[in-house]
Amino acid sequence: MSFFLSRVLEVFDEYAERVAFRHSCVDWTYADAGRRLRRLYAALPPLTGKTVAISAGNHPGAVLAQLAAQLRGARVLLIAASAAPADRRSALDAADAVLVDPAELDAEPVEITVPERAETVFTSGGTTGAPKLIRHSGTYEGMVHVFHPDPAGPNRILVVAPVSHLTGNAAVLGALLCGDTVVLHEGFESGAVIEALSADRITRFSLTPARLGALLDHPALAEADLGALRAISLGASPLPVHRLEQALAVFGPIVGQGYGLTEAPMIATITAAEYEGHPDRLASVGRIVPGMSARIDDHGEVLVQGLSLMDGYLHEPFEDDWLRTGDLGHFDDDGYLYLHGRADDVIVTGEHGTKVHPARVENALLTHPRVREAAVVGRSTPDGAVVHAVVVPDGTVTADDLRAHVLAELAQPHFVPATVEFAATLPLTHIGKLDRKRLLGVGHYLH
Repeated sequence: MSFFLSRVLEVFDEYAERVAFRHSCVDWTYADAGRRLRRLYAALPPLTGKTVAISAGNHPGAVLAQLAAQLRGARVLLIAASAAPADRRSALDAADAVLVDPAELDAEPVEITVPERAETVFTSGGTTGAPKLIRHSGTYEGMVHVFHPDPAGPNRILVVAPVSHLTGNAAVLGALLCGDTVVLHEGFESGAVIEALSADRITRFSLTPARLGALLDHPALAEADLGALRAISLGASPLPVHRLEQALAVFGPIVGQGYGLTEAPMIATITAAEYEGHPDRLASVGRIVPGMSARIDDHGEVLVQGLSLMDGYLHEPFEDDWLRTGDLGHFDDDGYLYLHGRADDVIVTGEHGTKVHPARVENALLTHPRVREAAVVGRSTPDGAVVHAVVVPDGTVTADDLRAHVLAELAQPHFVPATVEFAATLPLTHIGKLDRKRLLGVGHYLH
């Protein structure tokens, strides 16, 4: 029997009177959720060997439908509620999956037989190409050993990441294993998050760097009651140092980072305590977690192996010794990992084919006092690729100001953006990561 699914069934009885979910100001107790899970299970036929797709908005019903289908033996494909019709159809066809609507499922409870494992298929972020379908089962069994009740008492965990993505899915299911309350938001809106921090007495939440920036820039944050907060986790992409410093100043020493991929969700972590006396670590994503190993290959790419690895891509088991992350990085002498950006994002420019890592230019731009956000990509021209910057300004600043600033910071002409675009916002994916595929042409263009 699946240890994970067995434990899930236990928690609905063990914590029966506690609130499991809060969604749209409506509370579901663990007893309520357990009853709904059993009715969903009864409404489904045996599904061993089949793939069931669920359009997973951030609703308790979607989470419970996932668990019910897994208890019936199905492999569950989670599709973002916001997915484009073409992407939805492509995922359904690739997985040979049947789409079910949890709202249409209901039957009188029957005895539950727990299968050997719980398997979920996630789509990759698709920020650098067509989304891939990624299978996880061992990660769920591992959750039972990772998530334990907090000695300080039950948490109230705010989840804005889609439950169709591994980040949001693990956050919700991990919270249930601990007997915590999950406050589910349909998408991210900084004002709503700030209101929830106070009104719902949120103790923990996770955000991407871009969403953290929106939160820190919101005027209402200064008046929010943050007294219940115990921990904030940041991930999905490296956090600019100035934003981490700002977060530590606003929230206190409760801000940490994590590094992972959909293919390997837990690779490295760092806590606020590890920054003390080591300001250089503000640029690090942390040390490799127990059960995982990592190394840097000859090209500077981070390779990983260990317990949190995916089972494989759909219809393609992962059988290599090491997973290529696609991220470039290095370790310091104390084992802390520093990321330089994606290997695919490196810009080869100039007559000598100089390699420019966008993250270096972005970090230099972000040290300018009138730059709120910045992203750098390669732009094709008849003379080859050039460095192109997209900047969200915070006040009046010109392209020439920014070029001069980058040259002063990095002292190498090849890092200086050939072209600069100013935009009101940077394009993000549905999980809040920078969408580099949509970066060109988002603002007004200046040579």
